[in-house]
Amino acid sequence: MDELIDRWEAAAYAAGATDAAGVARAGSRLLAGWREPHRHYHALPHLRAVLAVVDGYAGSARRPELVRLAAWCHDAVYDPRAGGDANERASAELAGELLAGAGLPAPAVAEVRRLVLLTAGHVVAADDPDGALLCDADLAILAAPPDRYDRYAAAVRREYAHVPEPAFRAGRGRVLAHLLALPALYRLRALHARWEAPARANLTRELAALPHP
Repeated sequence: MDELIDRWEAAAYAAGATDAAGVARAGSRLLAGWREPHRHYHALPHLRAVLAVVDGYAGSARRPELVRLAAWCHDAVYDPRAGGDANERASAELAGELLAGAGLPAPAVAEVRRLVLLTAGHVVAADDPDGALLCDADLAILAAPPDRYDRYAAAVRREYAHVPEPAFRAGRGRVLAHLLALPALYRLRALHARWEAPARANLTRELAALPHP
């Protein structure tokens, strides 16, 4: 975990953090959240995957350090029993508390909160490269090879093991349909060219395979 903490601290200080104790507290709190036992997909491997995309395409962002902080915070709160965008709103609120406690400037805190909230629906304005990078990174798994995509879908189902099958089918179907209805799943040109077609193929395949009553 030391390597992840180092990455967290580097991003926080690059964004203007001034309180070392607050930076350390925030990193520990975030790692504890990502390691919660009920997480099967929204866990540390997902965080690492999102950070890898953000790092790989940081040149497309205006404030890549803020996108990195938003990547850390975007699933900081993850309760599969919460409805709607409650997790994203709670994650944004926690991000605000932790980053303010780490001494980040108020505009940086507000921007991280805004970026986190974008991950609720993954709808990004055309003039928002930072939002595009975060959302593209968050959805990277959708373009994975079919076997890895299927493992992702199975992990999500385990996170919702408390939901009866008919209700899960309906809810998952709505999520898949929403994603397929987006004008583009990936907004950065390079990622769109590589990932759009395989992601839509995976989503369409999963939607078609959902059992119907």
